[in-house]
Amino acid sequence: MQLMKVDPRALKDNPDNTRQSKSTPQADALLLATIKAVGIIQPPVIFAEAGGNGYVIEAGHRRTRMAIAAGIEEIDVIVVEAANDNGAMRSMIENIAREPLNPVDQWRGIERLVALGWTEEAIAIALALPVRQIRKLRLLANVLPAMLDHMARGDMPKEQQLRTISAASLDEQKEVWKAHKPKKGDTASWWAIATGLTKTRMFARDASFGDDLRQAYGIEWAEDLFGPADEDNRFTTNVEAFLGAQQEWMSSNLPKKGSIVELNNWGQPQLPPKAERVYGKPGKGDCTAMYLDREGKVQSAHFRMPEAKKANGKADPTAPGGEDGNDAIDVAAKTRPDVTRNGLDMIGDFRTDALHEALARAPIEDDILMALLVLAFAGQNVSVDSGSETSNHLYGSRRFARHAVRLIGESGKLEFATDTLRVVARLTLIDALSARTNRTDSGIVARIAGDAIGADTYLPNMGTEQFLACLSRTALEASCGGRSVAPRPRVRDTRAALVEHFKEERFVHPSGLFAPDDVKLGEWLAKNMEQGGEDDDAPADGPMGSIEDGGNAADTGLEELDEADADTSTEDPDTAYGIAAE
Repeated sequence: MQLMKVDPRALKDNPDNTRQSKSTPQADALLLATIKAVGIIQPPVIFAEAGGNGYVIEAGHRRTRMAIAAGIEEIDVIVVEAANDNGAMRSMIENIAREPLNPVDQWRGIERLVALGWTEEAIAIALALPVRQIRKLRLLANVLPAMLDHMARGDMPKEQQLRTISAASLDEQKEVWKAHKPKKGDTASWWAIATGLTKTRMFARDASFGDDLRQAYGIEWAEDLFGPADEDNRFTTNVEAFLGAQQEWMSSNLPKKGSIVELNNWGQPQLPPKAERVYGKPGKGDCTAMYLDREGKVQSAHFRMPEAKKANGKADPTAPGGEDGNDAIDVAAKTRPDVTRNGLDMIGDFRTDALHEALARAPIEDDILMALLVLAFAGQNVSVDSGSETSNHLYGSRRFARHAVRLIGESGKLEFATDTLRVVARLTLIDALSARTNRTDSGIVARIAGDAIGADTYLPNMGTEQFLACLSRTALEASCGGRSVAPRPRVRDTRAALVEHFKEERFVHPSGLFAPDDVKLGEWLAKNMEQGGEDDDAPADGPMGSIEDGGNAADTGLEELDEADADTSTEDPDTAYGIAAE
């Protein structure tokens, strides 16, 4: 490195200069006035021309040009050794350090460095940038040159628009630019340009199929370099092939009693006629519908078909709609209720699953257990139509006979241990009590039973898109109360915010809790007290003894349940809740 004086007119411009965009006339005028007043403070950097006798400017093109404009005969320069890349990297670093480069110049500069043999990793280290950022910039350098020239004038699109433009082919960009090219001095309509180049993307992370089907359908993944670094951002715009591969995967992986269905106008699976969707745990007799949602993801829904009519052709009088099934349909109120009918169905399934889980596992005193048995057989489904998913293949007395046989010894008499009695009592309650909104509903007694044993703690998280869609605006906004979620102007935005909030915690809507309404409970008590009349005058402490005599905790029975819970893979429906007796 040496300092020398040269005629600025003898210096040659570097073809690999990073800053290609022209400076503004105002900036050039200010630099010219400064050089005339005080001269060049920082000498330009030059190097000897390869294969010639001249010198090439590495840094200081504007200073040299303004010195010539000021009429200066000689200027001081710093002479350095020529770099292998013609000084491209040094020029880029010097320009970045002095003043941020125009984005277009930065994109083109990186492409020039790659052409001169620099790797992406080496460029990233030299510029102190992540390799991912270098790859982004390289992708943006593929924008149509005419668009780049317009962007270099200061009219830049938004990042999302730039992502869409750079992902399109040059031929596609050329056609859209031709249609939307701005007039001289005007700004470009980047929104219209990006819209014209937008294509639907199907992401690899949403694909259920493997590499074999990908190859069979000719799907090639491209990388979205702008996506989150911790996600799989591979995508394809070949939507037809992606959906075809998803459909074939579903056909090959259909479960027993499974079927492939389409979406309806509301984005929900189109289930068979009269099918009842199951939102809780599916039973062995339930069916599975597989479908593709609007994003192309494979989803599944469980449903239950109604029981076949009796052999004599008469409808079940206990079924909804009475004997002829032609009861009048209530006219929907003009004002939407807080929870829709679909939401009440979901709550019924949630409650039943939670009630059965609590009956299987929660500590229950013996006196409470016997009281629950009385409640169970006071239910409105005492025909009995069970809501238990483990009992849908058992009918009539068979449902309870399988429990009763455990209490009978080899002699044909009642012979059982207290722990066995507790377990059988729990299983009987599970078969008898249900809160579902179909014919198995036990009514208010199931709510009282669930409240008594703390079944609320077994309810699932209701802060899901599926359930919150069943709430009215008023109910949704009420669910925001006491939480760091503010209601939005649009219902869908409020719902989305609540779904995101409840990913980290469990939400139970007040209407889903077990404790019954005081008014309805009072009406039920009054009604059944009146029906009891004077027939219910038996003494409380009869031959069976006082209820207080059986108030021992069911601790020993719970230990047995915990051991049984270790293996629930058996086909025996009685063990589905982890309940077993010695």
